[in-house]
Amino acid sequence: MTAFWTQADYDDHELVEVVHDRASGLTAIIALHSTHLGPGAGGTRFWHYADSADAMRDALRLSRGMSYKNAMAGLPMGGGKAVILAPRDKRKTPEMLAAFGRAVDALGGRYVTAEDVGISEADMVEVSRHTKFVSGLPVAEGEAGGDPGPFTAMGIYLGIKAAVEHKLGKTSLQGVRVAVQGTGSVGGGVARLLAKDGARLVVADVDEARARSLALETDGEAVAPDQIMSVTCDVFSPNALGAILDEEGIARLDCAIVAGGANNQLARSQHGGLLAEREILYAPDYVINAGGIISVALEYLCRTEGHPCDINEVRKRLAQIPDRLRAIWEESDRTDVSSDVVADRMAQKLIGR
Repeated sequence: MTAFWTQADYDDHELVEVVHDRASGLTAIIALHSTHLGPGAGGTRFWHYADSADAMRDALRLSRGMSYKNAMAGLPMGGGKAVILAPRDKRKTPEMLAAFGRAVDALGGRYVTAEDVGISEADMVEVSRHTKFVSGLPVAEGEAGGDPGPFTAMGIYLGIKAAVEHKLGKTSLQGVRVAVQGTGSVGGGVARLLAKDGARLVVADVDEARARSLALETDGEAVAPDQIMSVTCDVFSPNALGAILDEEGIARLDCAIVAGGANNQLARSQHGGLLAEREILYAPDYVINAGGIISVALEYLCRTEGHPCDINEVRKRLAQIPDRLRAIWEESDRTDVSSDVVADRMAQKLIGR
């Protein structure tokens, strides 16, 4: 395992722990970036990495992103993330989840976990048998929590509407062409919400059958995964894995706006400036995709501290996402500083960095 402190993405993290449980076969990384505002909160990703250095990079980048996301969402939570290194066959067992739950519990509440890519609500139930520091569990109708995907999708949809108004001067999505990369829980949810408002969709996914099904459902068009970033559109919405916006990716874009739910969309910090140079409006990912963590954080705070857990509280906080984006874009326009840098500075001030 590559020494984490030598990686470019190490950012004075408070804790980075490699967990290995021989009996279950679990290997995982838990990274806490900041607990300045509260316990580090962020989901667990189950993914097969060709190189363990990639897993460490993900843990470091994602945990930092959660510090910024939770701070900008006004949550009393810090930033943390976990990645479970899935075997090549992506086999996941109750024993692995149990071992992971024990590792989370051993941190004594410094880290609160939930779902992320490759982890389901049922998996979180298994983890919760071994630690109370978990969220994203099944909840009663009308309560905050449960599957974070629909809430993430709703926040992105609201953010796209704000971006279209800011950049294109349109208060309606009717006829707006949106290229959606990734049609899973989040991307599919975003596409369906956009379609209801009359947006014209082009979709792609590594699961091409799923993309074709969504295109049929939304009266859209499906293209191959390697074509979606080159589609001529008003909005490119990345909702799959991150680090797609590098020099090559940005050069391929033919859009006015980038607004989607993927974490860490910018491959490196300088790439936000490249988007700005091309006059492409960028919605910082950890601001627009905060809906899921808002829901599961309120679920956890309701259970542990008696915070309001009514679904209306989640909706009220989701409705604030467009306002945060507008504040970032207005500051970017005023100062001629790219929106990602503006957002980072705001977040860093909130977490005392």
